[in-house]
Amino acid sequence: MAKKGVFFQHVGLSVTDLKLAINFYKNVFGLKELVMPNKSYCSEEMNKKRREDIFGNKMKEVKIANLVTDDGIGIELLEFKKPKAVLRKNNFEYWKSGIFHICFNVENLERTIEKIKSNKGKIITTKVWELFPECKLAYCQDPFGNVFEILNCSYAEQVAQEMNHVSS
Repeated sequence: MAKKGVFFQHVGLSVTDLKLAINFYKNVFGLKELVMPNKSYCSEEMNKKRREDIFGNKMKEVKIANLVTDDGIGIELLEFKKPKAVLRKNNFEYWKSGIFHICFNVENLERTIEKIKSNKGKIITTKVWELFPECKLAYCQDPFGNVFEILNCSYAEQVAQEMNHVSS
C-alpha cells in the first residue's frame, strides 16, 4: 500500500552487463539486492501486454535486478537482451531535455570516488567541488555511462546554502 503524499520510489537504469552493474552499485554504494536477477520474457500473457505497452512489441527479453538504498529508494537495473542493449557514445547530453543524472548522498566523497574508480566507474568533473564548508560534490559515471552526482550533504542543506550565497 502506498504511503500518503509523494515519495521518490525508484529509478531504472539500462546496462549492458547486469552482473557488473549489480557489483558496481553494491560495492560503491552498499545497495542491497531485493531479489536475485531474473529473466523476464514477454511470453506470459499479462507480462507480455504490460511490456508491449511500455516498450513496444520489439522488446522480447530483459534481465532485471532490483536493488535498494538504505532509505528504501529502488534502483532497477535492466539489461535488455532482445534486442540487445548497446552503450551510448555520449550519455551526458545535459542540453537535451530529460533526466541527465541521479544523485547519491554519501558520507565520504573521497572514499566513494576510490570505490567508483576501482569498480570500473569514472569521475567526469575535473575535481571535487566544495559548495560550502562540509558540502562537496562530484559528477561521475557507472561502467555503462549512466551519470550520477555524489554529494555529502542533504539536498535541503545544499539549496539553503546556495540561496544564502546568491542573496548575499
